[in-house]
Amino acid sequence: MIRLDQLPNQRPNEKVRLVLRRCWVTPFEILFYVGLLYAVLAAGVIGFFPQLTVLLGRPVLGPLTTMGLSVYALGVWLFGFTEFVDYYLDVWIVTNERVLSVEQKGLFTRVASELHLSTVQDVTSEVKGMLRTVLNYGDVHIQTAAERIRFIFKGVPHPERVREQIVALVEENRQKQVEK
Repeated sequence: MIRLDQLPNQRPNEKVRLVLRRCWVTPFEILFYVGLLYAVLAAGVIGFFPQLTVLLGRPVLGPLTTMGLSVYALGVWLFGFTEFVDYYLDVWIVTNERVLSVEQKGLFTRVASELHLSTVQDVTSEVKGMLRTVLNYGDVHIQTAAERIRFIFKGVPHPERVREQIVALVEENRQKQVEK
């Protein structure tokens, strides 16, 4: 985890303005999909119970069937765990001079990147879907001219307000650059 009092490469007058994480709804979405996948497994077991009991009694197909059902159940659990870790460890930090993005990609890959506010060309907020509109969360895209073209803050609360704050920080940063 990144400590907010010790940001990497922190400059003397740099102050944290925003710390963004995904919306609180995301774990419930993950739980919904995991529950749905387990419900498919339960419906299959219940629907084919007579055939399944016969199949489980066979010397070769019984263990293979058990292993297949176990692999499916563990795969669903791994999917849910991976998605939750991705949700929990993603963080975006906006300071008065730069934007830091720390994103978890799978279980064992973490990507940390930064961009200076002086390179920001466009900031866009995007809210798609009924649930996101009602609960007011969505994505914020930051466009630059650098090698990595876009930073995407996924599923953050109040994306329009976040966009306005980032645009204000970009303008403030440009004013400081002109004064220097």
